[in-house]
Amino acid sequence: MKILRINTRTRTYRFEDLGEYAGLGGRALTSRIVNREVPADCHPLSAENKLILAAGILAPTTAANSGRMSVGAKSPLTGGIKESNSGGQFANTLPKLGLLAIVLEDKPEAGAPMMDIVVRPDRVEFHDSVAAGMRTYAAQEKLLATYGKDMVTAMVGPAGEQCLSAATVQFSDPDGLPSRSAGRGGMGAVMGSKRVKAILLDSTATGKVTYADEEGFKAARKEWVDIMRNHPVTSQGLPGFGTAVLVNVINAAGALPTKNFRSGHFDGAEKISGETLAETITKRGGKTKHGCHSGCMIQCSQVYHDKDGKYLTTGFEYETIWGFGADLMVDDLDDIAMMDRTCDEVGMDTIEMANTMAMAMEAGIINWGDGKAVIRELNKVGTDDPLGRIYGNGTAYTAKAFGVDRVPVVKNQALPAYDPRAVKAVGVTYATSPMGADHTAGYGVAQNVLKVGGDVDGHQKEGNVEVSKNLQVATAAIDSLGLCLFVAFAVLDDARGVPCMAKMVETFTGKPFSVDDLIALGANCLKDELDFNRRAGFTPEDDQLPRFFQTETLPPHNVGWGYTVEELQGAKV
Repeated sequence: MKILRINTRTRTYRFEDLGEYAGLGGRALTSRIVNREVPADCHPLSAENKLILAAGILAPTTAANSGRMSVGAKSPLTGGIKESNSGGQFANTLPKLGLLAIVLEDKPEAGAPMMDIVVRPDRVEFHDSVAAGMRTYAAQEKLLATYGKDMVTAMVGPAGEQCLSAATVQFSDPDGLPSRSAGRGGMGAVMGSKRVKAILLDSTATGKVTYADEEGFKAARKEWVDIMRNHPVTSQGLPGFGTAVLVNVINAAGALPTKNFRSGHFDGAEKISGETLAETITKRGGKTKHGCHSGCMIQCSQVYHDKDGKYLTTGFEYETIWGFGADLMVDDLDDIAMMDRTCDEVGMDTIEMANTMAMAMEAGIINWGDGKAVIRELNKVGTDDPLGRIYGNGTAYTAKAFGVDRVPVVKNQALPAYDPRAVKAVGVTYATSPMGADHTAGYGVAQNVLKVGGDVDGHQKEGNVEVSKNLQVATAAIDSLGLCLFVAFAVLDDARGVPCMAKMVETFTGKPFSVDDLIALGANCLKDELDFNRRAGFTPEDDQLPRFFQTETLPPHNVGWGYTVEELQGAKV
């Protein structure tokens, strides 16, 4: 495996051996490159920043659920280091071209045309983009018609072209649709600043992968599949109802943030629940099970059709349904699905934009619960409308523009779909992760609510700092292998899980790789990220939730927050 480095100013490229980055992949690779090669004090949209797209260590293999993609850079949203994780076909295709990562460097002159970068088995091509200015679905059609129907894509929408801080990188899914998002932290803005509309990989490439111990790997892979198939969450709950299975669960726990985190209970939750979602999809001829990448055996995604039975969106996740639903007081699944599709088309993070729309509601620009108005406002992003420029830069930016003081962000990134007062382990993660507020950085919901991997009371402070710390290390390791985060549900409850992951790495690479090595992979990744953020100017005072979480208790259980700055530092590696 090699690294492809592309100079976006000169439109030149070179292939490099992994060298000092050997043994890394996914998030560990993106964060190590950012920490070593990007000045911590640079402007995120400057030529000094780099955008890294890296597959995980296990991406070249046939390990189940190993097709996740890491996208890293200095974040235009947080001002710190960022890794944004996505599904799609990109991670499966890179190794066929002999590549583990692509690094976009430098920056064209102002006014340079957007470009398409085509990576073929024997060369890299640069073209003025045929899809500049287009929304992603139309752009995908144009790109495939121009460069070949077998291309796998990573692209930005209009939000990324405008370098807006909530912009995503959209990856094509197994159906060839640009529906999978590296959503958080504005990675699309970095790609847009380098005037790259799309990167296309030739999926007909036939590069072969060599296993150091093929029989040993097959045995480990078989055990890995067995672990996934024998856990109720990965084999039943997620495939049956998607991630939206959590709507009713989290609402019952009193932790579903409602009306901009004023309550943990939403009266309309049943209307937007995973059960209602599955029933609606079945009635309209969609798909209740769908993989975000080839080799996914959990199949927690889905294909959602509109009232006329026509395709509307896919990857319709719990976070999106919560954000555009309960948090905005909207209980119409069709409206929420259109919001999701609009975000995919324009290329913007649904979590960030849902919280942004809450700021518009706080300011009286939109009425609470008015889904049609939310759709109208979202469609302004990526256009010449000045409001669209404000919204597209995220929650904190919009709150400042509108004079709103109830702003649910940490390190400038909007909070996801669990109120930290009722799910304290994930709250600690929000506060202390180098990524800014990010549930996937240490998913304490597992122990606090689902009782997977232990039972720690999410209403009480005791034990939750340690839970978050351990999960942050484990998550960084999983991201570095290129595995889906949801494998953690099974791994946490099966003693075979962590040794099996280590064994797959060892039999693939031929180098000793123990459980301790796996833990060190995650811990060292976090150390890279914390080091970068320290040099970027972050201090322990930045590891805090917004003040209203300290001063207000959360109905219906009337739980508070209560952690000090000093207590939260215990979550750091």
